[in-house]
Amino acid sequence: MGAEFVTVFWRDMLKFWRFKSMLFASLIQPVLWLALFGIAMSDYFDGLIPGGGGPEGMLSVDYLTFMLAGVVAMTILFTTMYGGISLQLDKMWGLMKEMLASPMPRSQILAGISLSGLVKSLLQVFIIMVFALVLGVQIFTDHSITEGMVAVGGILLFVLLFALGLMFVSSIISMKLESHEGAQAIITLLTLPLFFASNALYPIATLPTAIKAISYVNPLTHFIVGMRYFSIGPEFYSFGTEYVYSTGDLITSLVYLVVFDVLMFLLALRVFQRAKVVG
Repeated sequence: MGAEFVTVFWRDMLKFWRFKSMLFASLIQPVLWLALFGIAMSDYFDGLIPGGGGPEGMLSVDYLTFMLAGVVAMTILFTTMYGGISLQLDKMWGLMKEMLASPMPRSQILAGISLSGLVKSLLQVFIIMVFALVLGVQIFTDHSITEGMVAVGGILLFVLLFALGLMFVSSIISMKLESHEGAQAIITLLTLPLFFASNALYPIATLPTAIKAISYVNPLTHFIVGMRYFSIGPEFYSFGTEYVYSTGDLITSLVYLVVFDVLMFLLALRVFQRAKVVG
């Protein structure tokens, strides 16, 4: 007992690998976003903002570099939020009833499905980062080998924390709702506001007051703070705005994501423990 989650994880990963259309779409979508939307918007905004140099001595990056963290966040958001849908399918096909009735602790089901979401997210983030470097995105500039390793480690930490919390949210929705269509509708309803009410594509200062308030409690915003801190640096100029992320800002975002994960885990575990075997 104690390693049953590996079976749940491996089954979900095999399903992900065998459905080639789903595999291809999940890997190519973020690349297309970066290549098509990113380049087009970068050319537009870089031409719209005159000068583009920023204060002397401060790193100036183009819009493509600025929005890279947003593309990574969007990819993780959609991958994890729809990752829990497999639980819905298990309920529809009767497999969930068998898992809940088995001696396997229900926490192991949650652990297995969450781990598969983390692996998928890490795979996609790796592809995005490699493609971004091919496009000439200004990340890890002037980093020594040691600084580069620290930056990659920091990005991985924020990716894991962000993806884990969202996997718990997705699992809660999938286990609470009986209708597959209803679960998809709720997930879609959540993903779009989470993405656009954040600092993914534009500075928070440009948002209306109400949306700005939402963005400060949005886990996606805190993930992007960490992503930009490690991939670009604590100080840079982009999109006509100076960005300065202090160590305090980084720690605040890190603690926020940890608290978010703990709360969502407790809620998800409660939902799994209370799930009833029907039929």
